[in-house]
Amino acid sequence: MTLPRSAREVELAAKASKHLAGGTLGNLGDEVVLASGRGSRVVDASGNEYVDYLLGSGPMLVGHAHPEVVAAVRDQLDRGSTFFANNEPAILLAEAISEAMPCAEKVRFCSSGTEATLYAMRVARAFRRRDKILKFEGGFHGMNDYALASMGPVVPAPFPRPVADSAGIPRAVTETMLIAPFNDADTAADLIVRHRDELAGVIIEPMQRLLPPRPGFLQALRDVTAQHEIPLIFDEIVTSFRLAYGGAQEYYGVVPDLCALGKAAGGGFPLTAVAGREALMAHFDASLVGRERFLPQIGTLSGNPVATAAALATLRVLKRPGTYEGMRAIGAQLMAALGRLCHERAIPAQVVGEPVLFDVFFTDQEIVDYRSTLRADRERLARFVRLLREHGVFRGYSKFYLSIAHDERDVRDTIRAFEGALDALAG
Repeated sequence: MTLPRSAREVELAAKASKHLAGGTLGNLGDEVVLASGRGSRVVDASGNEYVDYLLGSGPMLVGHAHPEVVAAVRDQLDRGSTFFANNEPAILLAEAISEAMPCAEKVRFCSSGTEATLYAMRVARAFRRRDKILKFEGGFHGMNDYALASMGPVVPAPFPRPVADSAGIPRAVTETMLIAPFNDADTAADLIVRHRDELAGVIIEPMQRLLPPRPGFLQALRDVTAQHEIPLIFDEIVTSFRLAYGGAQEYYGVVPDLCALGKAAGGGFPLTAVAGREALMAHFDASLVGRERFLPQIGTLSGNPVATAAALATLRVLKRPGTYEGMRAIGAQLMAALGRLCHERAIPAQVVGEPVLFDVFFTDQEIVDYRSTLRADRERLARFVRLLREHGVFRGYSKFYLSIAHDERDVRDTIRAFEGALDALAG
C-alpha cells in the first residue's frame, strides 16, 4: 500500500532536492513533506494523516500545537520575540529547572543540544584544568567536534581510542577524547582511574539512545568520578522531563555534577540549557573565578522569551498528576504488542528502551551496548519503518517517541500498522 502524493508535495520535494544541501534539513530526509501537526498526529502536504512517533525528534512531549503552549507563545509574541537580555520567562524557567532537576543549582540557556553539551564539557575542562573527556561508544551528544568521536563508528576502534564520525574534524580534537563501552562498569571505571590525572570530565547519556543502563552502572560511574573529583555530566537532552519530571536523575536515582537539557524542555522551540552544581557553574561568572578561568557564553537567542514561555507552559502541563503514568501505560502497551507480534511471526526481535522511548532491533541477541546493536538487521528495520509509513505511522530511522497526547485510539491504529508491516516483513 502506497499513500497518495499530491502534485504540490511532489513539487515541494523536488524544490528541496534542488535548493537544500543533500535535499534535506539534515534531519529526516525522504519524499514526505509535513504540513501540520496536532496532538499525536501529523498531516503531510498531500493530506495523509499519521500517528506521529517522531515528535520533531522528541521535543513535542505534550503533543503538537498544545493549546496552552500556543496561547503562551501568542501572548509573548505580542510582548516581543527576543531581547538579548534578562527577561521574565527565562528567569522563571531557570527557577523551574532548578526545582525539577536534582543537580541544577544554576542554569545557563543555549539554543541547541550541540551547544549545551559543548559548554558542559567546556565547564568541566575549566573546572578541572584538564583537556580530556571520556564518553561512551555510540553516545550521541550533538554535532560539536568533540561529540562526534565514536558516535557511530562503522569499524569501532579498541577502547579507549576514538574514531572521528565526520569529515573536517581536527585530529587534535579527537585526541582529547577517550571512549568506553556503555553498560560495562568495570571497563569504564578502570579507564577513569588510569586516566584520572588527565581527565576533565565524563559525559554520558544516562539512557544511551535506546539502551537503559544496567542496574548499578550509573551509580558505579558516580562513585568513581566522585572519588577522583572528576565531574560527571549527564546528557539529558533526550531524557530531561521525559523519563520523569526530574529527568534520568530522578528516574534512575543518580545525580551528576552537570547536565545538558533540551528537546522536551524547550516546548518545541530552540531552547536548551546547561545546569549543574554551583562550584562548576561559577565559571560563567568572571567575578567569582577571575578572568583566567572565566568561560564566556554568548548566544543571540539564548533564553529568548518566546522559547522560554513555551517551555514554562510545557512544564506546567507535565507537572499535572498522572501525566507520566498515563504516557508510560500507553508505551508499555505498544512495546508488549510489538514484541508479541514479532514472536508470533517468528521474526527475531528485541524491543528495547523505556515505555516513553523505545524501538525494535531485529536480532535474537541481547542488546546492551553500541557493538551489540551492530548485530541487528538494519535493512529489515529500514523496511519496517517504510512499511509503517504506508500504514499511517510516522517515525524516524530509529526510536518511537511517546507523548502525553497519545491515547488508546493511537494504540489501536499503531498495532494494526504493526500487524500489516510485520506481515509484509515475514512474507
